[in-house]
Amino acid sequence: MSDWSNMIKALVFDFDGLILETEQPLYQSWQELYWANGLELPFEKWALNIGTAEEPFDPFTELESLPNWSLEKNQELSRRLQRELDLIQSQPPRPGVVDYLKDAQRLGLKVALASSSSCDWVTGHLERLGLRQYFDCIQARDDVALTKPDPALYQSAVELLGARPEEAIAFEDSPNGILAAKRAGLHCVAVPSLLTRQLDTGLADLQIASLAEMTLEELVKKIERLAERA
Repeated sequence: MSDWSNMIKALVFDFDGLILETEQPLYQSWQELYWANGLELPFEKWALNIGTAEEPFDPFTELESLPNWSLEKNQELSRRLQRELDLIQSQPPRPGVVDYLKDAQRLGLKVALASSSSCDWVTGHLERLGLRQYFDCIQARDDVALTKPDPALYQSAVELLGARPEEAIAFEDSPNGILAAKRAGLHCVAVPSLLTRQLDTGLADLQIASLAEMTLEELVKKIERLAERA
């Protein structure tokens, strides 16, 4: 265990919306498709899907029910996907992320990623951004029966890191992810994204606007103090 920390041995990061702002491009691309077909896509519906692959809301179902929808219209879905990918490609890692990953390595902390997205999606972006080497393990939706808010991703991640849940901090941006981390017994820091700052992240132990707001050492010490008071 690192001599600067009495308790924390591991960090577990979410991906979408936490490391990379993928959620706003995804929502924007679907919004644009809805608008093109004379529909609105309320954020309240969309928010149900953030942080999980279980998809309680299917945005395609409403489009498919339109009287003028046809097989040719499915080409619009391909254009929507390309629009999403183009928007994501222009995004850098969220502020403070790279510094936290480098500091974790320097401080001897184990680092995992727990994502409701597919392994290919996550690793592809991490490699493109030059961040894959900072992660000791990656757990994605391919690795579990249920994604967040089920705790399985976090339970598996800390087990692979050789840490106990109470020795790990989860970094999340969504209510579904926070609930998963807390159900798994991890400390949780909420770092809301552009979309999820509109949602209730109060279940987290600590909320900050950005990882650039404080150093990793400062954050770990704060989490330890909060745990001692609990």
